[in-house]
Amino acid sequence: MDREQVCLLKEIMEVSFVLDETSLYLDTHPDDERALRFHNNYSQKYSEIVSLYEAKYGPLQNHNMSQYPWAYINGPWPWEFEYRLC
Repeated sequence: MDREQVCLLKEIMEVSFVLDETSLYLDTHPDDERALRFHNNYSQKYSEIVSLYEAKYGPLQNHNMSQYPWAYINGPWPWEFEYRLC
């Protein structure tokens, strides 16, 4: 796995964490417009980087579309690379 792929995966995980946390916050503070804008900005960023990753390296999840042959199994699995490369 090359450095760019590792860095994209790391960024996807970081943005996903932000989305999880802001979702939890918004569950209890639904009228916080600033938090909602923050969440929506990261949601857009997540979609963009996942699309970029999948265009270059294949699907991240087994329910996403795949080219032939089935590419999801090509990995990498989370335990198969070192995050220190970024």
